[in-house]
Amino acid sequence: MWTIGLAVVALVVVYYTHLIFKWRSPKIEGVLPPGSMGWPLIGETLQFIIPGKSLDLHPFVKKRMQKYGPILKTSLVGRPIIVSIGYEMNKYILQHEGTLVELWYLDSFAKFFALEGETRVNAIGTVHKYLRRITLNLFGFDSLKASLLPKIDDMLHTNLMVFNFTANKIFGYDAENSKEKLSENYTKILNSFISLPLNIPGTSFHKCMKDREKILKMLKDTLMDGLSDPSKRRGDFLDQAIDDMKTEKVLTEDFIPQLMFGILFARFESMSTTLTLAFKFLSENPRVVEELRVEHEAIVKKRENPNSRLTWEEYRSMTFTQMVVNETLRISNIPPGLFRNALKDFHVKGYTVPAGWTVMLVTPVTRLNPETFKDPVTFNPWRWQDLDKVTISKNFMPFGGGTRQCAGAEYSKLVLSAFLHILVTKYSFTKVRGGDVSRTPIISFGDGIHVKFTARA
Repeated sequence: MWTIGLAVVALVVVYYTHLIFKWRSPKIEGVLPPGSMGWPLIGETLQFIIPGKSLDLHPFVKKRMQKYGPILKTSLVGRPIIVSIGYEMNKYILQHEGTLVELWYLDSFAKFFALEGETRVNAIGTVHKYLRRITLNLFGFDSLKASLLPKIDDMLHTNLMVFNFTANKIFGYDAENSKEKLSENYTKILNSFISLPLNIPGTSFHKCMKDREKILKMLKDTLMDGLSDPSKRRGDFLDQAIDDMKTEKVLTEDFIPQLMFGILFARFESMSTTLTLAFKFLSENPRVVEELRVEHEAIVKKRENPNSRLTWEEYRSMTFTQMVVNETLRISNIPPGLFRNALKDFHVKGYTVPAGWTVMLVTPVTRLNPETFKDPVTFNPWRWQDLDKVTISKNFMPFGGGTRQCAGAEYSKLVLSAFLHILVTKYSFTKVRGGDVSRTPIISFGDGIHVKFTARA
């Protein structure tokens, strides 16, 4: 009896040892980069989500880069991944989007945003072209210059809630009268988002999915109202999508809410994190605040009416403000990298990237390179005075790169600039407590940063 039991145990050990060996040493045509695949299913996910306690590169990336070099292999949430570090490699891969790679997210992202099937948000071609066109139409350079800047200025004078303004432009969201508090829902989602995609009651991912369903229902109800009653049209993103349902087959009653949800999430995550970091940096650097104040008070003094709204020409004249915006975006490095899926086998630096594997482009590493940016985690807007255009183009891509560069880049920079204008001309502020930062691997602030505001005379 004992012999049979030991034999069964031995077979199980051999079987799982074989699985682990296959996982850690997959057979491919060519040579895989160095690195560790971790354990089956789990991979190195636990190391990936351990918080880094500074604004520097996440320890997961930094340790492996030092050990294996600029290209390596790993596994996250059961997915085999090639990690690409460095400008030249990342540029090569981004330039071949659609032929060698396509956009991809971790499985939790894919399930969360319904990035699967023919109508996935990350589909190359129709969806991306449509989304980019409509985003540029609403938030692009021409729209900002022609009509959006005064509205942004009015909104910031009222309550400084950038996300609510963006939601209003997407689907007419009225923060004061809506039963659903979108910012609170998205905050809860973001706080528990980086997790294993286990949709089981009690897990963080399950809570995320419940909050997602609540928001999607709200967006679906708004869509159905617009379809049934044309008098409720407001000329926003949703109205444009409704009109385009006749010509764009991908725009269905189920897909449009998912599309809006994804756009809102991207804006909420990036803008809320960047603004919070701006508060942290400014409250800790009074010299920066003083120079900002000098620049913006000079703008106000040139006006015939000091209380008139910000103009496009004034925005374009904000030299030091742009340095502050660039420095904040440089350090923020909100996502750990850009994710792509290999469409076929291809070769980089003598190594093979197998078809079906995920490629993680670690773009933040260039923005935190001490050879380019001295004391890279130190907030120093003046460093931008000495950086030439070539250096900037190679090492500063806060809005992505290639064909996937964010269509709302100018909108984000303008909102930040207008926010700083109102902040330093209308208020004095001091940090009360908080401001501790960690990477999980996205930036998180613990209990936040608490700031005391005082209206200036």
